[in-house]
Amino acid sequence: MKNEERVPVLVAGGAGYIGSHVVQALDNAGFIPVIVDNLSTGNADHVEGHTLIHGDISDREIISRVIREFKIRAVLHFAAAIQVGESVRFPATYYENNFCRSLKFIQTCLDNGIRALVFSSTAAVYGIPESSPVSESATLNPINPYGRSKWMVEMMLEDLERAIPDFNYVALRYFNVAGADRTGRIGQRYPRATHLITLAMRAALGLIPGLSLYGTDYPTPDGTAIRDYVDIEDIAQAHIHALTSLFHSPRTMTLNCGYGHGYSVREVIHAVKEISGVDFPVSETGRRAGDPPELVADSRRLQNELNWRPRHDDLDQIIRAAWEWEKKCVHQEREK
Repeated sequence: MKNEERVPVLVAGGAGYIGSHVVQALDNAGFIPVIVDNLSTGNADHVEGHTLIHGDISDREIISRVIREFKIRAVLHFAAAIQVGESVRFPATYYENNFCRSLKFIQTCLDNGIRALVFSSTAAVYGIPESSPVSESATLNPINPYGRSKWMVEMMLEDLERAIPDFNYVALRYFNVAGADRTGRIGQRYPRATHLITLAMRAALGLIPGLSLYGTDYPTPDGTAIRDYVDIEDIAQAHIHALTSLFHSPRTMTLNCGYGHGYSVREVIHAVKEISGVDFPVSETGRRAGDPPELVADSRRLQNELNWRPRHDDLDQIIRAAWEWEKKCVHQEREK
């Protein structure tokens, strides 16, 4: 949209890991991102230079004011709690954060004339899929409150789209998002990170004593689970394609975001050790309940419907970008 007027869009949860990378991509693509974030896990400095309203998405007064004041034309919704294990321990919190607040937020957006929305969903809605790669038509059977809360929002959006003729949305189901901005300005900054690549790098940096490898007896070539790791910058570009589609040829779609192939836990650990140059300790233990042997996206629909083409489909490239970011964070902490 660089040759057109800059369109203001509301980014809910835009100071978080994925949201902040999308904000950067939106700005580069000619949109005006306006961020609402309660900063419970987001970082204000990751969206420095952009309009940031500190508030909760369930606050009807704040959301209504932002939509009117900034003449918002579309919404991207990232605000959610995302830790699977935590969702099992505190399910009510996850249903409140991810579904109840989303309901209030989306209803406020609709009441204020918003008719285009991009929703941040997850491959967790599939649970343990019957086959891999998994397509969007696969049975949805989430096995934890996190996945169920996201599925509930998807079902709500389906019902709203049926009831409101001019409302359209794109739900993007992420697989394993990883990496960092190539300029080194932003990256993943969760103190309680649970992602394999981030934990492996923190083990390499000595921030944690070692890494736990859960399950070595899966029916995979090396016995460890396989996941589809997709670069954060490719994920950000998928949102630009989705948003542009809603403006130019509005229709509702649900799309997987992945590369269509995966890497095992052992392969990821080996790559992190090679790139970091650190042979950090790894302790092997039993499987975690509910972990599928393989979770890989069939992303052909994303490529066909939105003409999305990945630019960073390379595990070493993803890890190098994340490694530079993690080293930068450690350096900044030591300078404080």
